[in-house]
Amino acid sequence: MANRILIVDDAAFMRMMIRDILSKNGFEVVGEAQDGSQAIEKFKELRPDLITMDITMPEMDGIAALKEIKQIDANAKVIMCSAMGQQAMVIDAIQAGAKDFIVKPFQSDRVIEAINKTLGI
Repeated sequence: MANRILIVDDAAFMRMMIRDILSKNGFEVVGEAQDGSQAIEKFKELRPDLITMDITMPEMDGIAALKEIKQIDANAKVIMCSAMGQQAMVIDAIQAGAKDFIVKPFQSDRVIEAINKTLGI
């Protein structure tokens, strides 16, 4: 069975890029969210195997959402997505429980490598 992934990013274009990379590599995208609060609701509803989470989003950022998701399920697997120059935020995210991070613009081999490593494939 394909691994089920939730994509969280406030930019529709970025969600589309990740969805394309995942679909081409046999992953199932079970949902998408535009901000952290949507991500939490979708996580509760869909229980994905993994979440790709943008760090900077309106409403609730990715780190706050990550912390809430980890409270719901300590075993949740989250990979943060960051722009260049967000190292401090990436460190915060890893300390909050993120498993890995990928940098925009996405390189498909790096995305797949991070996901496979996190899922233990």
